[in-house]
Amino acid sequence: MSDENSVTSAPFQLDIEGLVSWIYAHLTGSDGNLESLYGTAAAWWYVFSIISFAISALLLVGTVYAMIRFSELRRIEEEQLREAERAYRHAHAAAGEESRWQRIVAHTASESPNDWRIAVMEADIMLDALLDSLGYIGASIAEKLKTAQPGAFRSIEDAWEAHKVRNAIAHRGSDFVLTKRATQETIAHYRRVFEEFKVV
Repeated sequence: MSDENSVTSAPFQLDIEGLVSWIYAHLTGSDGNLESLYGTAAAWWYVFSIISFAISALLLVGTVYAMIRFSELRRIEEEQLREAERAYRHAHAAAGEESRWQRIVAHTASESPNDWRIAVMEADIMLDALLDSLGYIGASIAEKLKTAQPGAFRSIEDAWEAHKVRNAIAHRGSDFVLTKRATQETIAHYRRVFEEFKVV
């Protein structure tokens, strides 16, 4: 039996809503009305959503722009590389195709498979320079050969056969087995082309 002086303890209850209202009232100087708090939060969320959407849109536009610029830069770099290759070919042409052809023949006579590959690749560069000097247009040797008329280019089949071996070396790398005999046959194809146009 409890007397008048006894103290009964009530279970502790945390008033979350009252605490939030009190904090909001002290921070904003308002009356602490929760409806006002929710309205302010909703307004700020709306503003945050708009800003986030705008930033996302800007980032998307920036990404698309960067991709377009990157592709343009790749195209410019490829064009510069082609120009450098042309300049290299013309510089070597000025030094004399005869001496270049002698180096190719020397590589062909070697016992090193690496030299055989160099011989074919060098001969193909000579072929490309020859086609340029004859006025054939195209981004590659294959495109230039497609525009050639057999009547004006009797050794065109030799050019095709030789260029196929060069492509196999370039695209298949060490997987392509190049023998000395195949090298000699390929260089003979190039020789017939160069002899027709009096390059060698």
